[in-house]
Amino acid sequence: MLWIYILRLLQEGPLYGYEIKKRVTETFGFSPATVSGYAIIYRLIKDGLIATQTAADSPRKYYEITEAGRHAMQEAKHFLEETLERVFDMT
Repeated sequence: MLWIYILRLLQEGPLYGYEIKKRVTETFGFSPATVSGYAIIYRLIKDGLIATQTAADSPRKYYEITEAGRHAMQEAKHFLEETLERVFDMT
């Protein structure tokens, strides 16, 4: 589920790795291991859901959501909404 949140964060604009980790910690109250966080990021890159960019004046690598990432996030949101509806509308 963390990958969905990372995509959501990147909809707001490009972020670098530490910023993503900090936002996850602030939101969920836990700090994912650096290796775990980057494993998710690298998987998102491999799947074409995010891309990297570097500024000429900064050594930091920024991550940004791609069009495919926006689409994947919408599909995930729809799936989660349907799932939660089924769970809580059980009669």
